[in-house]
Amino acid sequence: MLRNLLPARAIIGLLVLALAGVAHADRRTVCTITVNSDDEREVLRRTLPPADYDFVELVERGRPDWLRGACEKRVRCDVLLISGHFDGGTEFYTDRPDVREYLPVEEMERVACSESCPGLFSQLKEVYLMGCNTLSPQPMRTAPGEVVRSLVGAGAAFADAQRTADALTEHYGESNRDRMRQIFKDVPVIYGFPSKAPLGRYAGPILERYLRAGGEFGEGRASPKLLAAFAAGNMTATSGMTDNDPRAGFRADTCRFLDDRVVPERKAVHLHQVLNRSGAEVRMFLDHIERYASRLPANPSSPAMARIAHDTAAKARFIAIARDADDPAAGVRMARLATTLGWLDAAQERTLVVEILAHRFRSAALGAGDVDLACTLNREGALDGAFGGFPDNVARNPARDAVLACLGSREGRDRVLRALASGDEAGATVAHAYLSHRPMADRAELRVVTSDVARMSGRADAQVKALHALARHELADRESLDALAESFRVAKSLEVQRAIAGVLVRADYNAIAPADLARALRKQRMKSPDGRDLIDVLIRRLDTAATRD
Repeated sequence: MLRNLLPARAIIGLLVLALAGVAHADRRTVCTITVNSDDEREVLRRTLPPADYDFVELVERGRPDWLRGACEKRVRCDVLLISGHFDGGTEFYTDRPDVREYLPVEEMERVACSESCPGLFSQLKEVYLMGCNTLSPQPMRTAPGEVVRSLVGAGAAFADAQRTADALTEHYGESNRDRMRQIFKDVPVIYGFPSKAPLGRYAGPILERYLRAGGEFGEGRASPKLLAAFAAGNMTATSGMTDNDPRAGFRADTCRFLDDRVVPERKAVHLHQVLNRSGAEVRMFLDHIERYASRLPANPSSPAMARIAHDTAAKARFIAIARDADDPAAGVRMARLATTLGWLDAAQERTLVVEILAHRFRSAALGAGDVDLACTLNREGALDGAFGGFPDNVARNPARDAVLACLGSREGRDRVLRALASGDEAGATVAHAYLSHRPMADRAELRVVTSDVARMSGRADAQVKALHALARHELADRESLDALAESFRVAKSLEVQRAIAGVLVRADYNAIAPADLARALRKQRMKSPDGRDLIDVLIRRLDTAATRD
């Protein structure tokens, strides 16, 4: 009898062990990437049954390659929660001064494309992206005017060209939602936010109430109850891209450039294939082409790069799009890329850039952005005199004067400085853009301009813009400071007074009697409906300066 019981006990022991193994196999691993607040992570830790879940924080403070550390430990995640501010497409980041971790989207893409850590996310059922705009459907790029024009130039009817351009925007526009779907390929559920997301201290309690009410978690099914719980933040859900997705081809294109397993020569071959697509497609893929081309080694013995350099048809399409670009900055980027690809030498690149600027110069849409571009391109003076004077048959305006000033014209600079105090808001705007690159270093010049701005009358918004342009200059002469103090006294707008304070707060207080100015400001200031402001900061600094004296 006893002999018959022993096998039974052994069998029971084996069953217990087997059931324990099954129970262990049913445990799920919740991985967290905590870039900013840990509110959501801690809610999961204290709410989910510890017998059913293991928790792994992937970020290791002080270790920049923490993702590699997780791979080395052979972590496999069933659920992933990423908590951090999201800047709209580049990275998850923190606003905490004691934390330096961040998570670049491009690094996520590289890992996903390279399968350098295939086990980490291979069994993911759900991803929680707790940051603003993580699933925004807005495309980061849309087909510009030159795309439609290039299609029409190739023989398409305008209506057909517009439809094709819309399709290209859909394919290449690459919203944040598209990027996350590409990164988390085949994941059944990805939660995130199309716009503003609740901060962790608010999202945590919402998530906790949902879980304590029996909300499902990690099942790989989008939960209507969870979406309802986060309805105020418009939480949405999508799924990872599959091989049958309409955008799978785009993912394959980007992955060939990002995949660490693909040697540079093969990447160059793929780059050449992309460059041989239509000019419209090349323009839409410009951001990626530009990024990846800059990483390819400038190897003169590379057969693939040599074939690109000698491809005259691809070069012609590319240069034509660059010349016709609605956005001159994009045209300039294409000119630089053409040089990288061996299609232009330095002199030819300069000629093309000047041609692009000259074409834009004649546009009625010329504005502060163009001034910024011209001054940036000519930071070292290489484009001085590129236009050879003011072009014929073009009306003068402050934006054109400012562009010429960026290109070294003394007459253009004088006109821009006069436009600053002209009372014209558009003139003040382009002057501000110009002075951010070419500030006034001559004290006599600065004194004259400050006096003119201080005496401005009429539209307060134009004077505010002019004062903001002065704010980057440190005033150090009594005449200029007295003029601004008088302007503060007679100002009829709180915004003007605040803008004057923005100039004075950077001034050299040795040129004035700080105690006297502080008393005058207290007496003359308009009441702020918003509480303490820049005027209070200025008065406090003047008081401190007076105490030191």
